[in-house]
Amino acid sequence: MARRGAALELAVLGLLQDSPMHGYELRKRLNALLGWGRVLSYGTLYPCLKGLLKSGHIESEDAPETSRSARRARIVYKLTPAGKEHLTELLAQSGPSSWDDETFGVRFAFFARTDSRTRVRILEGRRSRLEERVENVRASLARSRERVDAYTLELQRHGLEAAEHEVRWLTGLINAERSGAPPRGEDDDPSSGRDSTRHHNTDR
Repeated sequence: MARRGAALELAVLGLLQDSPMHGYELRKRLNALLGWGRVLSYGTLYPCLKGLLKSGHIESEDAPETSRSARRARIVYKLTPAGKEHLTELLAQSGPSSWDDETFGVRFAFFARTDSRTRVRILEGRRSRLEERVENVRASLARSRERVDAYTLELQRHGLEAAEHEVRWLTGLINAERSGAPPRGEDDDPSSGRDSTRHHNTDR
């Protein structure tokens, strides 16, 4: 939960760097960005905003009244200079927490604001972690083939295929970063109607 909270904090700061937002718009943007498989509740968002307000990384103000029927003005949140500095520090980090399951998707979403060396370190760390996961799943499949039912085996195979797919995707991104070329994954064939960047969280 702590890592998810850190990822949410990073996502909020990153989105507010683009422009100030009120809570409704921010929640909508976060739901599109985080892709956690469930709707982000206000009960999760507002404690995060409260913490960022307390730390001085964001500030709030009442938005101008836009409707006569509105009962109260909406609160708009915006990044402070301290928040911008903190966001820069977060985006420069490339340790294990930046490539784990809870954080990697958010870090990848803000790769355009991250320098190439940091991007490569994060991608290589993520790939290394998934390669270890692939080996563990393969070993588990070999050990449990005769002890578990067919549905459990199918679930394990599905997890293995997803991890292998992401390893290939990450390798393509790493090669692109090193060559200075724009990222282009194996699924970016126009005829497929898919974009490889949609698959970064397939193992979650």
